[in-house]
Amino acid sequence: MDTTTLPSAKKVGMVSLGCPKALVDSERILTRLRADGYAMSPDYAGADVVLVNTCGFLDSAKEESLAAIGEAIAENGRVIVTGCMGDEADAIRAAHPQVLAVTGAHQYEDVVAAVHEAAPPSQGPFVDLIPQPDVKLTPRHYSYLKISEGCNHSCSFCIIPDLRGKLASRRIDAVLREAEKLVAAGTRELLVISQDTSAYGVDTRHDPRQWKGREVRAHMTDLARELGQLDIGGGVPPWVRLHYVYPYPHVDAVIPLMAEGLLTPYLDIPFQHASPSVLKRMKRPANEAKVLERLKSWREICPDIAVRSSFVVGFPGETEDDFNYLVDWLEEAQLDRVGAFRFEPVHGAQANALPDQIPEEIKEERYARLMEVTARISAAKLEAKIGRTMPVIIDEVGEADEDGDIGATGRSQADAPEIDGNVYLRNVPADLAQGDIVAVEIEDADAHDLFGVVV
Repeated sequence: MDTTTLPSAKKVGMVSLGCPKALVDSERILTRLRADGYAMSPDYAGADVVLVNTCGFLDSAKEESLAAIGEAIAENGRVIVTGCMGDEADAIRAAHPQVLAVTGAHQYEDVVAAVHEAAPPSQGPFVDLIPQPDVKLTPRHYSYLKISEGCNHSCSFCIIPDLRGKLASRRIDAVLREAEKLVAAGTRELLVISQDTSAYGVDTRHDPRQWKGREVRAHMTDLARELGQLDIGGGVPPWVRLHYVYPYPHVDAVIPLMAEGLLTPYLDIPFQHASPSVLKRMKRPANEAKVLERLKSWREICPDIAVRSSFVVGFPGETEDDFNYLVDWLEEAQLDRVGAFRFEPVHGAQANALPDQIPEEIKEERYARLMEVTARISAAKLEAKIGRTMPVIIDEVGEADEDGDIGATGRSQADAPEIDGNVYLRNVPADLAQGDIVAVEIEDADAHDLFGVVV
């Protein structure tokens, strides 16, 4: 044997389903495996084993997960299952008895051990001495920053605490160190995620740590302020976008940071509904009137703030009056981005046992009405931006057409990747690159997207 030549690395494929929090889990698993000498396979054919990171939040998501497992088995045959649906190992094995192993959400050690057993690393101990970069499953210019795991809420429609446990916050210095590392590696937009970003640090009594010679607490406001001190070059902070923000009173404290330019003027708040009776059945706080007052106050402090949210229609017991209350509330709230979901029973959720389940045809009709209203609000808000010049981060630059013109796709500060709208640019400079943040004059708009040109 030639001792100067390392054997080829075993390859791992990954299928990652579900939310950005699961994507971060996938990145951590692959980073660990790369450190153990594994290579990543972009397709089924080249993989020695395939990992499927499942979603188990809704029955439709479970069906998608089972289908993905089946596809991986058909294409490769050697499959390990992990993620939120991993808690239902019996159901997975009943559908796909060929799977090699099943582990639950964020059980990194168990996943790595299962890969080691299914495809033992082939490169020996020498590779462990070589520093390995973290694996990213998102483009280089934006990154998800997970600050905690689990949730302390007991919403009647949700089983996240059962899947991922109670709130477990990361140390503030560890989060900031990761953010600093990401920015140094080229990240220009940090997307802060968790199950409940506003509750960050509650479980650790907001444990303070030393960072850059000062004490910072494990608290959302401290975290936001420190992230705004990072530098992507020339003293410019990265875009910092807060997701899954419950509207606790202390959220008011981050709005001035947006006005100062330290924090991206964007809040993702999961309101879920507005009718007090529906919110009560959902086991969520019913303070919709106060929220409207706070939205007005936030816009006075930071006029450019964009608020996105998601709502559930057809929740058990939702009357026509409840739904109309929600529509009227949305007309007054004038949210910038809205997503809607038809209520879907989740195995193990309390809401399944509630009386007055809503027929599917009524859910569909209410969903269509809600989306019509929110599309109209969005179109009016975007039309008002025509003629303005605003910063846009570039996600993709196209090829030159027959006339030599190059188009590009980007996002404004009001647009999170993959869930909000885009800004489509015409005739961009030839040297424009992914991750650039440029000033764009808005020339046109539709219900969801903007169109413009680089100034």
